[in-house]
Amino acid sequence: EAYSEDPLLTGKLAAAYVRGLQSNQIGACLKHLVGNESETARDTMNSIIDEVTLRELYLLPFEIAVEESDPWSIMSAYNRLNGVTSTAQQHVQNDIVKLEWYWNGLIMSDWYATKSIDAAVGGLDLVMPGPRGPWGAKLLAAVEGGQVAESAIDDHVVRVLRLADRVGRLGGSRSWPPEPAPDSPERKDQLNRLAAAGITVLTNNDRVLPLDRQLSVALIGRHAVETIDMGGGSAQVNPPYQTSVAEGLAAILTGSLSVTDGVEVRNRAVSARPGFIVDPQDDRPGVRARLYGADHTEVADRHYDRAQLLLGFDDNFGQPIDRVVLIGRTPIGGELEVGGLGTGNWIVRSSSASFEFSVTAPEGNFGEAMLAPPSYSRSISVPAGGLIEAEWRRTPSAGGGLNAVAIVGLIARPAPRESDTVIAEAVAAAMAADVAIVVVGFTEEQETESIDKTTLHLPGRQNDLVEAVAAAAKRTIVVVNAATPAIMPWLVSVDAVLWAGLPGQEGGHAIAAALLGALEPAGRLVTTFPTDDALSPAWSVTPVDGDLPYTEGTFIGYRGHFAGNAPEPAFWFGHGLGYGAWEYTDARLRDSTHEGDIAVSVTIRNTSDRISREVVQLYFQPIESDQPVRLVGWAATTVEAGQSAEVAVSADQRLWRRWDSEANSWATLDPGGQLLLARGLGDIRARMDLPGSLSK
Repeated sequence: EAYSEDPLLTGKLAAAYVRGLQSNQIGACLKHLVGNESETARDTMNSIIDEVTLRELYLLPFEIAVEESDPWSIMSAYNRLNGVTSTAQQHVQNDIVKLEWYWNGLIMSDWYATKSIDAAVGGLDLVMPGPRGPWGAKLLAAVEGGQVAESAIDDHVVRVLRLADRVGRLGGSRSWPPEPAPDSPERKDQLNRLAAAGITVLTNNDRVLPLDRQLSVALIGRHAVETIDMGGGSAQVNPPYQTSVAEGLAAILTGSLSVTDGVEVRNRAVSARPGFIVDPQDDRPGVRARLYGADHTEVADRHYDRAQLLLGFDDNFGQPIDRVVLIGRTPIGGELEVGGLGTGNWIVRSSSASFEFSVTAPEGNFGEAMLAPPSYSRSISVPAGGLIEAEWRRTPSAGGGLNAVAIVGLIARPAPRESDTVIAEAVAAAMAADVAIVVVGFTEEQETESIDKTTLHLPGRQNDLVEAVAAAAKRTIVVVNAATPAIMPWLVSVDAVLWAGLPGQEGGHAIAAALLGALEPAGRLVTTFPTDDALSPAWSVTPVDGDLPYTEGTFIGYRGHFAGNAPEPAFWFGHGLGYGAWEYTDARLRDSTHEGDIAVSVTIRNTSDRISREVVQLYFQPIESDQPVRLVGWAATTVEAGQSAEVAVSADQRLWRRWDSEANSWATLDPGGQLLLARGLGDIRARMDLPGSLSK
């Protein structure tokens, strides 16, 4: 749920996204304001951030997005900031965002984050979700009693009406240009190209990539057959389909392809993946669901693409749902893990077995219950084409009433097997092929909201799997299917590593195209990857007695590594090899066209035999020891094989400021310092001392 560890890149990406979205009269919402770096006890924890760090690092992306795109709304966070809840942050919401930045949009709360009427004084305009909440009659009484000024209410109302007007709800209208269907060839091609362009080449020893499509390939790993294309929590969307790496390679590889499932990567059960279970009425991926009210009458009989329902949250049934029957057919069959997901009483039936069980509600907050619902499952044998039926009934512990939220899901997947057996099968497949491709990664179990990671190591025995395959295969390529950094103890044992991220519904095809060179994986890392747990400038996000001090200040990520506050990382922010090879020459300061502007130019030459995209990155190292190195600009260009191009990079002047807490205002950094032209700070190509007259 973030663009980058760097404030300039984050702000620029956010601004571009907002401009595109709002050009169609669709309001954008920046989140979360502010200091929401811990998910542990996120409803109550207190982020302790000094004003310098707050201004120079954590508010800067919001400031850039507000200045460059004028977003129509911003969402405040759950956490407290320096002892005050985010929703009631007079200093941030009123003093800075609304007054100092002259922003006229609307500030809404995160869902259920507002605790009191203090937020109405502190700058919050809209409590979400509505219409019920902690304001209502209490807020009216506070206005009548003089605790909340009518002028504050006027401001909130104006901002709500302004948003309504912007999106065409005050008598106006809005329309959107025609778009290709989500599963049309045009959209598939677009999403394929975009995803591949964001895949990052981390290592490529002896230029083993791209692969010859005539080679025989052993594709290995759970993420190869169940590729994670989408995020978890609020990053989850419901696409019309998703593709796996196995599907992608099978579509374009002309050599032989063997596919071997990998070791287990999950600690808890999840609902059945679409396609593993299909609707028995029409064979569409997903399930048939029959929903019943408290009076036992059938409320709905419909298809769901996912084998998981969220009841009582933005649904329109008009009454509580107390019983659900989920029915799916499994085309594959075999020894399956089958069960139910969600608090309640369950009966699971198949042609070969039936069993009953109860699932009790977990302790924890609303977010944890939503994102990690409890479950029960067991292994049973189901024939190919067999039906699986899971019946859920609400219990008092599951909550009641029209708006009672409940998660109901059907668990169905291949039963877990012994890791040693799986690894042995993978080794045998690798030995029989020209190249082994092992796909590893995280799942939404680790990459989600409301919980924090305790490690960056891959779950399960994925590291053992990679080491065993690398020892047996002629060549080994690892694809990391994850959104966040991973520790790679096998890095020196493999020939190449691709970072796939979360590549979207065309993810499997995009990864295959990147591996075989049909499209260049031209991405750059937006996060620094440490070599092991705790070896980063800011590690612990666990509050102590409710408090989380930001003791590292502005020296997070690459800034802290470069200053020596943490060991050399495995991969620097900005790293990415692509499939080109580059020479940098004639780096120089350019004549400024505006007073105070700083720009550089450099000639780059693509010395490879392929067309390639390069991202020239400009960093500034201030002369002051208490100021970290920082990204100040970048420029991307595509160059034909053997050709050269002159690239100009302009620096963002907002990075030449420091916050003066005594004067309570911005001040210019001291003259001097150094500019660094780089392909990431692990590959600096030119250094230029900056004359004092220019740095002002």
